[in-house]
Amino acid sequence: MSMLDKLKGLIKGHEDTARKGVDKAGDAFDQKTQGKYSGQVDSAQQKLNDQMGSGDDRRSGS
Repeated sequence: MSMLDKLKGLIKGHEDTARKGVDKAGDAFDQKTQGKYSGQVDSAQQKLNDQMGSGDDRRSGS
């Protein structure tokens, strides 16, 4: 079992809370770096949300 599978198992049933945590962590990182890496942070947030099966298209522009 991969690490990602273990994390998915822990997150199961708490996807909304995990998404909020990903967004909050990304926003905090953006603030600390004064937005220098905002494109990379947004990409990472989207990939994490996709892995959790978010279905959240806010960042994709759809």
